[in-house]
Parts: sequence; structure tokens; C-alpha cells
Amino acid sequence: MLKIDNLCKKFGRFTAVDNLTLYVPKGDIFGFVGPNGAGKTTTMKIVAGLLRETSGKVYVDGVDALRDYRKVKEHIGYMPDFFGVYDNLKVSEYLDFYASIYGIYDVEKDKICDDLLELVDLSNKKGEYVDSLSRGMKQRLCLARSLIHNPKLLILDEPASGMDPRARFEMKEILKSLKDMGKTVIISSHILSELSEICTSIGIIDKGKIVAQGKVQDIMMKLESNRTIKMTVINKAEEAVVMLKEIPQVISVVRNENNIEIAIKGGDEEIQNVLKKLVINDIPVISFGEENGKLEDIFMKVTERSEG
Repeated sequence: MLKIDNLCKKFGRFTAVDNLTLYVPKGDIFGFVGPNGAGKTTTMKIVAGLLRETSGKVYVDGVDALRDYRKVKEHIGYMPDFFGVYDNLKVSEYLDFYASIYGIYDVEKDKICDDLLELVDLSNKKGEYVDSLSRGMKQRLCLARSLIHNPKLLILDEPASGMDPRARFEMKEILKSLKDMGKTVIISSHILSELSEICTSIGIIDKGKIVAQGKVQDIMMKLESNRTIKMTVINKAEEAVVMLKEIPQVISVVRNENNIEIAIKGGDEEIQNVLKKLVINDIPVISFGEENGKLEDIFMKVTERSEG
């Protein structure tokens, strides 16, 4: 859906985006992670046609986004990190206005606006004035606005910024619904733990360069040779510890009552063999699973590497 090749953006002597190459497949929820000033917003604005590149290429669903501005905007819905809403407009009037910009009128407009308000859970606010809404509601309304022309690619710059926990949860559920609808979503955020929950893949940008890209777990496996497994057993925790220490691939074993955490060297087959040995020896395992790498940990490790 989105292909970026050697994208570069300079502001005088400062390089904001440094030969960035990125690929986001159709139907992905892609998390764009990076510190302030890393180049996230600059990249997003270039893709959305709001900022001119210095060099490089960008394609959205096969359309040259840097040359065919008008056509590519049909495919893109953009929600900036700081957005404006119009005072003295009702929610329905706000969406009507943007629908008219895209040439959507009459019965079609009414149905689209009603469907979008239902999607973002604002149907009961249709007659309310926009400036009376909470921040979370305004952000959901702006998301609906970005969907008014049914784009294939959504670019959301810090959509959960300033939201309370409830509003962030609601936004997360909306993003899951968009994925089910087949939309491709690029979302930047500093709330790293929430990105890891909803994103199918991530890209970490630092100083204008992509320093890591892929699934969270795949990136973590590249950074660490050992994998962490957590398990809970009943009654036979001490026996389980002794048994686990005898397995050559197990690097370390830490027990806290019935909870055991091991570091194991190897792949899925080695992990499967550990569980198999416990079961065969009648160790009552009630939970067993790999601890997912935290996005914060990945971010710190790859940015430390880029510093070196």
C-alpha cells in the first residue's frame, strides 16, 4: 500500500528525513515510533502531500504520491497531531462541510456521515456543537472527517495525544474496526505500550532514519538471542525448577512460589520440548507462554545502537 524509497527532506543544513526507505503492506496497522524531532511528522506530511520532499520517491497504492498530488489524495485520509475544529458548527454540520469538499451530497452524504458517527461512537452527539465536545470526542470526530471520502490509507499523527485512559481505549477499538474493514493505517504515538497491542508491525525512526522495522516480536528476537518463557505450576514448582535446570538450552531459571521464569536459547522447537518434558513428568502446568518483548525495550535498544 505504501512504499517509500530513499526519501530525504532537508531544511537548510538540517536533515529531517535521511534517505528513509519503508514499506507498509495493505491492511497493516503500522506503528511509527520515534522521539520528538526524529522525522515522523515530516515523513507523514510528505506522504500526505502537505510538504515537498528534497529527494526520493513515495507510492500509495501504486500512485506516485510526489507527482500525482490530486489522485493520491483520493487514497489518503490524514489526521494531524494538532487539528482545528470550527466553532459554532454542530457535529453534523462539520461532517457535511467536509463531505461537500469531496463532492459528496444529498442522500449519499447523509448515509456516509451517519455511518461514520456510528463508527466513532458519536451518533448521540450529532446535534451538539463541536466546541462543546471533550478532547477525546473531538479527536474521534476528526478521525471521522479523515474517513469521509473512504480512503484506503489512513495517516494518524499522535491520534491519542492528550486523551484520558477511557478515550484511548475507545480510539484503540476504532482502529481495530478500521483494520477489519481492510484499511491500511499508519499511526505515530509516544504511548508505546498501546502501539504494541494494536499494531501488526512497527518502524522505529531515529534522526531521520529507520533503525528497525517489522513485527515487534521479530525485532526483539533479532536483538536478543535468548527468549523469555513464563509459566505457572501447581504443587510441584520445586521439582519443575530442578528439571528445567537440567535442560541444556535453558540459560536461567527464576522461581517466585508457583511462578517460574526461564531464559531459553533456541526457537519454537526448543520451547515446545520444554513444555513437553514438563507434561510428560506430570508437572501440573496451568499457564505457559512467551513474554512478549515490550516496545519500550525495543525502542531503547535500537536507538542506543543508532547512537553508536
